Amino acid sequence: MGEDSLSGLVSELKMAVPWGHIAAKAWGSQQSRPVLCLHGWLDNANSFDRLIPHLPKDFYYVAMDFGGHGLSSHYSPGLPYYQQNFVSEIRRVSAALKWSRFSILGHSFGGIVGGTFSCIFPEMVDKLILLDSIPLVLDSNEMENLLTYKRKGIEHTLQVEEAKEPSRVLSREEMLQRFLKNNSHVGEECGELLLQRGTTQVATGVVLNRDRRIAWPEHSFDFISRELFVHSIKKLQAHVLLVKATQGYYDVRREHDKDKECMFLIIDKLKSVLKERFQFVEVPGNHYVHMNQPHHVTGIISSFLQSRDSTPAWL
Repeated sequence: MGEDSLSGLVSELKMAVPWGHIAAKAWGSQQSRPVLCLHGWLDNANSFDRLIPHLPKDFYYVAMDFGGHGLSSHYSPGLPYYQQNFVSEIRRVSAALKWSRFSILGHSFGGIVGGTFSCIFPEMVDKLILLDSIPLVLDSNEMENLLTYKRKGIEHTLQVEEAKEPSRVLSREEMLQRFLKNNSHVGEECGELLLQRGTTQVATGVVLNRDRRIAWPEHSFDFISRELFVHSIKKLQAHVLLVKATQGYYDVRREHDKDKECMFLIIDKLKSVLKERFQFVEVPGNHYVHMNQPHHVTGIISSFLQSRDSTPAWL
């Protein structure tokens, strides 16, 4: 436990689950209004280290590591890393923290998991902030691939379990360079920050903490139809803020972007269903803008969190 001059008390949490524990880090006072922060695919709770110190102090921010990520336990042998399982982790964490109603701040895959939770447990979420993310995954342009994804996900898991290879040991610099090569939107400083929590020091170098059964997010996604998407977001009680980075993963202005139509459809449906409870803001930056340039999003998020009716003056 340590003191952060900007964000107040920072503490590490461990919550028991049947397969081990879910790890998290928290900023602020437990008596303040709770915000659950959900990281992206293969990232960890350090994803929020550069953002949360600049957000309002009168909230209690808890950034959890999803199962198999960061400092959280790996799932038991044979248990798959499906989207529904990550959604259930939120329910387990909220129960452990005795939260009956809270806000969710989710980046990328964390936004999808948080959005799904907000539709399944609508009475528990008052505000949903999607950082370069969407609340649910549409099957647009993906119908041909859905069964292939399911097959590859199962086969990959079986291969990893059968191989039983020890974790690969690399020098810290090798690990960082490999990480940056696979994550073009993450700068060196932010890469180091994610690897701090995402690796463990051993005698001859470092090893990745994450479960190697986790491969591509498409293998875990619950792709849904447009009809189910509309039905689901009609259940939302939360006010929703979608912050899209102009050079982010869902860049609707990028030439030949297959997500273009899908993103426009999602925004249009959220606007028409949620009306004044939905806000859409574009900011300059890439998919990791909340880490690389947190000042581009802190004002927007702060205003949204602090507004009583969630319709701040800056819109």
